[in-house]
Amino acid sequence: MNKDQKNEVIELLKDKFKEYNNFYVTNTESLTVEQVGKLRRICFDKNVEMKVAKNTLIKKALESIDSSRFSGMYESLNGVTALMFSENAKAPAMIITEFRKEGKGLEKPTLKAAFIDGDVFEGDDQLKALVSLKSKQDLIGEIIGLLQSPAKNVISGLNAGNKLAGLIKALEDRAAN
Repeated sequence: MNKDQKNEVIELLKDKFKEYNNFYVTNTESLTVEQVGKLRRICFDKNVEMKVAKNTLIKKALESIDSSRFSGMYESLNGVTALMFSENAKAPAMIITEFRKEGKGLEKPTLKAAFIDGDVFEGDDQLKALVSLKSKQDLIGEIIGLLQSPAKNVISGLNAGNKLAGLIKALEDRAAN
């Protein structure tokens, strides 16, 4: 790979890192060509972009954007590296978990590190935590539900009060007759 090709790969990676707030660094070593192809198809179906690049080029791309922001990711850049880019923070974790289950005990791909909205999750043991992440939309929905709950209780209380007042009025009218 000549210098121009390397610069082209670095620019492509920089664009991806700027485009996505979430990316995973995985190890796909020892996967067969067929397994990697299957993993790529699953990623494509789930709107996750998978890219394979040399660790030095990945590091240069990250450093050129913001070396301190991505400093927690540098240790994970060793061995065979595949990057997974996604808008949904937990989609790559779900893909890795499902791929292993379908592979009947496959240990690969392994999670080296994940960068989720500025936080770094290092090591394959973080996969369970990443699978249980709630999306931004899920959290917003929960907050709206919590905010609406007291308002609904007040409104139903007021409506019940109107019914009770109407019942008392009817009883008064009946007693007066």
